[in-house]
Amino acid sequence: MNACMGSLMAMLILLFMKMKRRRAIESRRRLRRYWVHPLTSQRLSIGYFALMFGELKTHGDKFYNYTRMSVESFDELLGLVRGRIIRQRTNMRRCISEEERLLLTLRYLATGASFTSLHHQFLMGISTVSTIVHDTCIAIWEELKSTVMPEPTISLWEEIAEEFWEKTNFPNCIGALDGKHIRLIKPPNSGSRYFNYKKYFSIVLLGLSDANMRFVAVDVGAYGSSGDSRIFRNSMMGQRLQYGDFNVPQPRPLPGTAGPDLPLVVLGDEAFALSTHLLRPYTRHGLTAKKRIFNYRLSRARRMVECAFGICTAKWRVLLTAMHLEVDHAVNVVLACCVLHNFLRGKEIAHNEPPLPVCEEHRGSVTTSRPSNHALQVREHFSDFFLSDDGQLPWQYDYV
Repeated sequence: MNACMGSLMAMLILLFMKMKRRRAIESRRRLRRYWVHPLTSQRLSIGYFALMFGELKTHGDKFYNYTRMSVESFDELLGLVRGRIIRQRTNMRRCISEEERLLLTLRYLATGASFTSLHHQFLMGISTVSTIVHDTCIAIWEELKSTVMPEPTISLWEEIAEEFWEKTNFPNCIGALDGKHIRLIKPPNSGSRYFNYKKYFSIVLLGLSDANMRFVAVDVGAYGSSGDSRIFRNSMMGQRLQYGDFNVPQPRPLPGTAGPDLPLVVLGDEAFALSTHLLRPYTRHGLTAKKRIFNYRLSRARRMVECAFGICTAKWRVLLTAMHLEVDHAVNVVLACCVLHNFLRGKEIAHNEPPLPVCEEHRGSVTTSRPSNHALQVREHFSDFFLSDDGQLPWQYDYV
């Protein structure tokens, strides 16, 4: 009997404590003063979109500066994503138009401005701004990916290899590879998962670029303090290349030679590990003339991905800020920037002159993994080719 009474008293005490805690939380909770804030309710009359959008479209240079694209490109992009971002108007509330949703998202991607800043500019709730940016970035990625970054095929790899040979004089090259850390405000309860070797929190963007500075494939993920070599090895892109699941054409001789057959390769910097399908420079110690020429020729071709990252981050400056977003949302923002970069390449080439490569931003720690003998032989064949009559350049000896 005493044991039953004791258990009952314990349950009553726990229930009392729980109710007391709930009352304390409710008393601290900020009471909602408005259904719609008086300032936000004036969006249709004094918001930026209502006042300036029509006028902005009549000044092409100002429109480009604001959205990072021309009016024609904006209208084309709107036509592609309209069905994904349009919302139904009801009798209770007028929905936000698809033009305003796209304009808001592009402004966020172009500047990396905080949602609070965009809230005051567009006169929308902060949570509304967040939802619009998230939904529109997903729509941009899913609608553009199949056209501007399609799944690579054998014919596409062949075309990329031909362009690299014509523009950079590097044979059997199907892409230049690099990685970039995208800063994050530390995600809650994440520990050191997103803490990288540069001593800040980030997710990693791996990009494979063609000779026109467009991304052929991208991979975005959380890799902690890993270097670029391990990141690439663990990424979906790296695994597909390693296991032959990337539709890469069969090995073939270098131009003008009878053999041997050499694989089509990706070019990386010192941070990546040498493998059969990935070439990296020789180490900087004890370089011979042949090794210096190979390093120069590889760097000459690999500058395409450096320029691709430089153009993309200069246009979409959200990639240069510390994103205060959930990780999944940050990944969607990065993917949207990548397909927008491809979408605009070639359309507005006058505005897309490549800047000087910013190597220190993209480069990771130097890898120390030991390559296979076959990988070393492949690199030696390329080095010998660059000294032959079929592969040498008249000015390459200026860099020895």
